Amino acid sequence: MKRGFLLRRINRFPGEYLEVQRVQDIIQKPVKAVLFDMDNTLFDLVGAQITACQEVTRSLGIPEENLLFPYFLRPLHGFESHENILDFMLDHRIPVPGSYDRARRIYEEEKIRHITPYPGVVETLVRIRDQGFPMGIVTDAHSRDAVMRLEKAGLLPFFCCMVTYDLVRVKKPAPDPFITALDMLQSMADEVLLVGDSPRRDIEPGRTLGIRTVYARYGDRFSDDRSSVQADYTIDTLAELPEILSRLSGTNV
Repeated sequence: MKRGFLLRRINRFPGEYLEVQRVQDIIQKPVKAVLFDMDNTLFDLVGAQITACQEVTRSLGIPEENLLFPYFLRPLHGFESHENILDFMLDHRIPVPGSYDRARRIYEEEKIRHITPYPGVVETLVRIRDQGFPMGIVTDAHSRDAVMRLEKAGLLPFFCCMVTYDLVRVKKPAPDPFITALDMLQSMADEVLLVGDSPRRDIEPGRTLGIRTVYARYGDRFSDDRSSVQADYTIDTLAELPEILSRLSGTNV
């Protein structure tokens, strides 16, 4: 019986979900490793960015604190580009020489300062690690930023591998980051569980590759309808993950 058939039955006949889900768990290989998205799955990067943007606007003498962050949501430069700060300054006729470098520094310092793990993340990772599951990271961040954030959150030692943008030179939802992570974990797609907050950049490419997926709904600030995401599982806190992993691995996590 193919997994795709089972998923169609789940979607078509909601009342059969539990029975079909148990069959799915039985016929697939046990999960042997876990992949995590990083930002907004393990910690609230968006919240840290909003706070950092507020500090920048204060430093520039702008009384309205929430004007800068929307610049980072535009597709023009990218979600992490300092060019967004430059555009903001030019639009508000703020002199660039001297002020721009200071604004960038404040933004980066405040952003990293406010990165802390979501509640339950550390305890959950400890449980998974103690059961011997290798864990990896797949992120669109550059390696320098990824390491800095994970170190600030106290999470870096939990992970045996990490795929970053500068390693594969493409961003999710391209399959390359996930395929590279599978190679690093020395695992097949159906032996891995993927946890992420983005339906488009985590869940959809993971399912396409045959990876079982967990939608971290608690970290998704941008989806219009967070109730209809087509993931294998949905969680509202990472503390729910061990129960899913126990079922899929045959161990007591």
